[in-house]
Order: sequence, then structure tokens, then C-alpha cells
Amino acid sequence: MAITKDTPIMYIDDDNDDVEIFRHVLAALNFSHPIISFWNGKEALLYLQSEKINPFLIFCDINMPVMNGFELREEISKDPKLNLACIPFLFYSTSAEKKYVDKAYELTVQGYFKKLSNDAEIKEQLKRIIDYWRDCKHPKNC
Repeated sequence: MAITKDTPIMYIDDDNDDVEIFRHVLAALNFSHPIISFWNGKEALLYLQSEKINPFLIFCDINMPVMNGFELREEISKDPKLNLACIPFLFYSTSAEKKYVDKAYELTVQGYFKKLSNDAEIKEQLKRIIDYWRDCKHPKNC
């Protein structure tokens, strides 16, 4: 499935303030991708399994109730349909401890980013990430 301006970005995080900051920054960057957010991995997994539209990117926190980010990534990898969808999966967390980064890459994520604290830094970080994935050639956008 080709990436279009209407292909959504998924943001999975149980912190409402972080969700609003993410939405605000992407709106300020004038990215046309709609943002769909979920407060835990279980909600996100159910959406991914039920929808016909695959998101452009998945930004996922680690520590969440019900199903954390690591558990979500494992479930996506075990699901043949979702695994073949080649949706770039990025951890986006306040914690960048080595044990978390190591675990993330054991789960074959496409990136691990520490949430920054000031709006200008967040804006620049998210712009670089999204621009990279718009330009990157992978099975979803060839």
C-alpha cells in the first residue's frame, strides 16, 4: 500500500499531555498525515488487526497499562499480516536506559527516540524522523 498524505501516523501513549504535545507539534509542522492515538498497546493492536489502512508510522511509548510497548511489538511480529505490512515501528519514550534500548532492538524496531522536553527540540526531532521515513525506501513505499 502506497503512503499518501492521508496515511495516518499512530501515536500510542497513556499520557494525555504527551499526546497533545505530539499533535500540536505535527500540526505546527504542517504534516498532512492524520494522527490516531491509543492509550495502550492492546487498543492499538486491535485497531491494526481490524483496519484495512496501515499507518505510515507507529510511535509507541514503552510503559503503558494493559499492554506495554514491548508486548505490542512482539504481538505485531507474531501476526503474519501485520509483520508483512512493514509498518515502521519507533519507540518514543522518556526513558533511554540501555536495557530498554537493547530490548527494543531485540524486537527489531526501526528506531528508538528519547522524548525531548522543549518544543523547538521536539519539533526538530519529529521533523527529522518523519522526513526520513518519507524518503526511505521500504516495501511499503516502493
